[in-house]
Amino acid sequence: MSRNDEVASLFEEFADLLEAQDVEYKPNTYRRAAENIRDYPRPVEELAAEGGDAVGEIQGVGDAISAKVVEYFETGSIEELDELRAELPVDMATLTSVEGVGPKTVGRLYEELGVTTLDELERAAEEGKIREVKGFGPKTEENIRENVPFARESQERERLGDARPLADDVLAYLRDDEHVRRAEVAGSIRRWRDTIGDVDVLVASESGEAVVEAFTDWPAANTVIEAGTGKASVRSNGIRVDLRVVVPEEFGAALQYFTGNKDHNVVLRNIAIDRALKMNEYGVFDVSEVEDPDADQRAGDRVAGETEASMYEALDLPFVPPELRENTGEVEAAREGTLPTLVEEGDVRGDLHTHTDWSDGRYSLSEMVAAAEERGYDYYAVADHATGPGMVGGVGLDDDELRDQMDAVAEVAADASLELLHGVEANVDAEGGISVGDDVLDELDLVVASPHAALDQDRETATDRLVRAVEHPAVDILGHPTGRLINERRGLDVDVERLAEAAAANGVALEINADPARLDLRGELVKVALEAGATVVANTDAHAPGALDYVRYGVHTARRGWCEADDVLNARLLEDVRSFLH
Repeated sequence: MSRNDEVASLFEEFADLLEAQDVEYKPNTYRRAAENIRDYPRPVEELAAEGGDAVGEIQGVGDAISAKVVEYFETGSIEELDELRAELPVDMATLTSVEGVGPKTVGRLYEELGVTTLDELERAAEEGKIREVKGFGPKTEENIRENVPFARESQERERLGDARPLADDVLAYLRDDEHVRRAEVAGSIRRWRDTIGDVDVLVASESGEAVVEAFTDWPAANTVIEAGTGKASVRSNGIRVDLRVVVPEEFGAALQYFTGNKDHNVVLRNIAIDRALKMNEYGVFDVSEVEDPDADQRAGDRVAGETEASMYEALDLPFVPPELRENTGEVEAAREGTLPTLVEEGDVRGDLHTHTDWSDGRYSLSEMVAAAEERGYDYYAVADHATGPGMVGGVGLDDDELRDQMDAVAEVAADASLELLHGVEANVDAEGGISVGDDVLDELDLVVASPHAALDQDRETATDRLVRAVEHPAVDILGHPTGRLINERRGLDVDVERLAEAAAANGVALEINADPARLDLRGELVKVALEAGATVVANTDAHAPGALDYVRYGVHTARRGWCEADDVLNARLLEDVRSFLH
């Protein structure tokens, strides 16, 4: 987690605590400041070192918030925030992870029932105490009770988007150390799962103790959990990071062993056994003439281990990309020579779902287009929110405002070095209707239709709703199809196979929303959609220039779904994209 994220999280907590105490206006001010601090291109610690005026360069950060940022970097805390925590001593982040429980609910339940933790919330719901609080009732209490297990599960795993930047930071730090020959992440984070338990780091070195010492001195490490001669664990901003040091000749074996999930590795070990080989974290060994192969992990003649590719070659298999190592048919495909040539980030030619300050984005149309040009994109689409279900606070554009935006898009497009497309993110209502008039939809270059409300429908109702949406003749992309927010809400339970068949029949792409809070569709469902014949599109849903970098999460999610470049709409040439759109 960067210091910008760290400071942004503090002001988000500030906002929640103020909202829980029914303070008006200030919570939104703090949330806007948090968003802009998180997205600001310069490190906030550098600005703080220059003083409050420098911090005030960030949009939406006034004198009071600037002073708090400087205070935090000078003292390690913010006095006013500490006072709010003392007044409302609740586990705000955990309690609000329960779907339907916001800061105001937390404040009321603390005041009336003394609820401070998830366990206490669950107990209050089970004992029927919540329904007795004014403004609540049996239905609210039942919803809370049902959603607590999901919230508890979410607390046990970190979102990929929170952990991956931390992993990148520790890798860069370790690779600069003179004792480190190679360093890579392993485990679920290397498979780009949407959530991870902890960050696993593997290092090749002849000097394990020196690497461990450097690792425990990592500036981002808040706590050293344990440290030995070749292993260590630290905690950074609540995320556990585990280090393992191996000798260089065994690095490939260890990387393979600690990357694939258990089932993937069992299949490979069984193939090895059939060939009188032994495969483990130390290498592949020929044990055909060894009396007791299990007596020593390194028994037999080593035939592979220095590189990861050699581990697969020893079994006469091609290299299996990390994202596929989930035992979902990848080993069989490798044996048959049918592994896909997975899409890569460099294949992406544009972004077809982004926002500006016309709706809820924080940057102008010109600024967003300039950021896309810097990425070297061939095309780029602005798809601001339309009014409709799920849009609050005047965020969405009505039909007249969308027509006004057409002129603004045309003006910027005239000077752009890429093809600028004008779209909209229309809302899919509870029955599958689209929230923008058909005459306006026909005038736009593309239409993203997304569900933002009624996300608790049953499977059949939800599927019928989304199928109706993709059958609309103007819809080109079904945005974040389930509406899930990782570790926050489950989203719609959808029959993706049926939805994908309808999307394919109607020429609609299913979105992989690359925002790391969403990753929707998730990898497993992308594979289902692909097998049903659908096209997918990896959009960032960017609300700020920096969020265009989220494309990496979208691409790796597509890879987890076995996507090749041709399967991904925004990896295609502009003329092919235009022929796909309505």
